[in-house]
Amino acid sequence: MRANVVDSSSGAARRFLLAVVLAAAWLGLNGAFPDLGPTGIPAAVTRLILHGIILVGLWLGLSRTDFTGGTRVGLWLAISVPFTLWLALVWRLAVNGFFRAIPGVLRVPPPLPVAIFVPVLVGLVLLMRSNRIASLLDAMPLSWLIGLQLYRILGGIFLVNWAHGAIPGVFALPAGVGDTTVGLLALPAARWASSGSPAGRGVGISWNLLGLTDFVVAIAMGLLSSPGPLQVFALDHPNVQVGTYPTVMIPAFGVPSSIILHGLSLWQLRRRARQTTLHTQTDWKPDLRGSTI
Repeated sequence: MRANVVDSSSGAARRFLLAVVLAAAWLGLNGAFPDLGPTGIPAAVTRLILHGIILVGLWLGLSRTDFTGGTRVGLWLAISVPFTLWLALVWRLAVNGFFRAIPGVLRVPPPLPVAIFVPVLVGLVLLMRSNRIASLLDAMPLSWLIGLQLYRILGGIFLVNWAHGAIPGVFALPAGVGDTTVGLLALPAARWASSGSPAGRGVGISWNLLGLTDFVVAIAMGLLSSPGPLQVFALDHPNVQVGTYPTVMIPAFGVPSSIILHGLSLWQLRRRARQTTLHTQTDWKPDLRGSTI
């Protein structure tokens, strides 16, 4: 047991250092080339890479199930096609300025909150009602859905934009620091969760709750600092950029995608804990030899 703890700790430390290097490289790149971000090129490249990684990871997860080949292909398409169409729709709306806040104009319903919460509600309800999705999560390692969110270090772009005076600190600091922290801890938490131990699952649950808390704070501060009826902060420097392309792709698509991943990860951790308990109860058989009952 002690050897497993030491191995998990050393593995988590190495992964944390890797995440630190990647985060520093990302922040350094955007800091050195401040005019590159507004072109949307870095955002587009990273978004497409992440999209591809998720779809490949989905297929690898399906390959670990006992589904037939046709079922795997069908389920992969049933998830990847709507997921890709969702990205395409949000991307098109973002480029056309659909999410841009208009000072003094109240839009009902507000487009950005709708883009965040509706996909989460619909997506999680549909996914968590599917027995095949449950079987898929049972076949996947606990570490995958956690380690994937290493990409949260990309949220450090808020800190770079704040340093350049593009967005107010009241939003950029909690959102940027929160995202970067969650991203830095993703790989270490994944390493701990991969052990399958109660302590490892506890780390995985704690990390997921931290990631969700970060979103609660970031969404709240985004609404309270952006032009609109809820704005109470940054009145002299409204948070306009959060609703414009390419930055708006983070709250309009990245945030709901990550919330869904958090929800699935928590569901997976819960299911694995139940399975472990059932296996333990099944394997344990009391020795009744010599009993007087």
